[in-house]
Amino acid sequence: MVAVAAEGTARGLATARACALWGLDAQLVRVEVDVAAGLPSIHVVGLADAAILEARERVRSALRNSGFEFPLRRITVNLAPADRRKEGTGFDLAIAIGVLRASGQLQTAADPLLVGELALDGSLRPVRGCLPRVAAAASRGVDEVIVARENAAEAAAVDGLAVRAATTLREVVAHLALTAPLALESAEPIGEATSAPDIDFADIAGQASARRALEIAAAGAHNVLLVGPPGTGKTLLARAFAGILPAFTSRERFEASVVHSVAGLLGPDRPLLATRPYRSPHHTLSAIALVGGASPPRPGEVSLAHRGALFLDELPEYPAAALEALREPLEDGRITISRAGAAATYPARTILVAAMNPCACGFFGDPERECRCLPDQVARYRARISGPLIDRIDLRVGVPRIEAAALRSGSAETSEVIRERVERARQAARVRGVLANAELPLSELRRWSRLSGGTHELLELAIAKDRLSSRGYHRVIRVARTIADLDASAEIAERHLAEALALHREL
Repeated sequence: MVAVAAEGTARGLATARACALWGLDAQLVRVEVDVAAGLPSIHVVGLADAAILEARERVRSALRNSGFEFPLRRITVNLAPADRRKEGTGFDLAIAIGVLRASGQLQTAADPLLVGELALDGSLRPVRGCLPRVAAAASRGVDEVIVARENAAEAAAVDGLAVRAATTLREVVAHLALTAPLALESAEPIGEATSAPDIDFADIAGQASARRALEIAAAGAHNVLLVGPPGTGKTLLARAFAGILPAFTSRERFEASVVHSVAGLLGPDRPLLATRPYRSPHHTLSAIALVGGASPPRPGEVSLAHRGALFLDELPEYPAAALEALREPLEDGRITISRAGAAATYPARTILVAAMNPCACGFFGDPERECRCLPDQVARYRARISGPLIDRIDLRVGVPRIEAAALRSGSAETSEVIRERVERARQAARVRGVLANAELPLSELRRWSRLSGGTHELLELAIAKDRLSSRGYHRVIRVARTIADLDASAEIAERHLAEALALHREL
């Protein structure tokens, strides 16, 4: 049991450590608590949002229901630094410990990071964004952190500090008072998921060109667009794509898991992602849902798909504002969201896999079904996808209707076989200092993309004939580099560039 000291009459000042989040950026916050003579009240300053201001009532009830005294004095809580807005319920535990210290009910020199929301009965509840908070604390020299039990596995995934989990406020106080220390939490190994993919490429008949394009996309993290009539297997191919994505590197796993932690999508049973994320939002979503936003800012689908894939089926049906908002993240691999008093930058290094029909009725160019669209209707339908957005898609492949006889036979090549080739290509990219060839900066692209034989002439002809933009030119070279890696070739041969150019042409 923890003894409760009698409430004194002297003025008291105490501090505790917490952590604030702005997007994925975490900063340590010093919670300063001053207990002084005056009318009973509690004031929270330091640009706190409504959730933190409501902590006054949660802390008051939690202290009383845990057997402690809530000082009937004037209490001032300052969240320093006071020039940046703080939000969320993760400051409750630090405020409660600060009040106990300032009122003389807890005397300890320990100063761990305290992360947790308090229930009215004094129990600890988990908070979103625990992983980046703990990682920021470890990088700034904090050696101990106390979190809610549900956040323990997530926090233990960070190396370099002692992680302890508690279920109630009394357990935290007993630990700090050295009467009942909390046990250390250890990280559990997170391996790759071993279950078979929902859809295997071996079960998909035909579509050799689309299968090849998806393999290249997975190997180099290139964006891909599938165009074809309804029922030709575009959605099936896109869903099978998740099964050929390479295994996480430790860096990629942590990056993706941090985004999901901030979004509150991790839990005790899944402290880190086991497989690359694969997001498939419906076409009715808003621009904010796709790229992030709201107040305070939250990550959108493109960030939740970081280091994985984002599948947009029926691409022209998405709101124009949402599609145009994809330009920055597809180009830069990140998205910055600015709101009044807050700005957040989220990573968005994802593979865009998009699918669409060639026209509104879906049968333009189909040899078996007649298209009912007029030429201007076809043009208007395709114009829903702007030129700048199309220019950011590396691979554009047609998915034609296949013969009925071919439907009865699948492919001899499984997703596992394709994935092995993808893994080898990714390993070649890591030698160049990047995780995938799509990330090769221009300063390194020329160094690692030597063209052999008559490849220069082919490239110059393509630039003149196809009118490649500067962005398109560099994207074609990156795709050619990936194709060469799949072929285990150090140089980009003419056949590699020719395939890259063929896959980049307008459909």
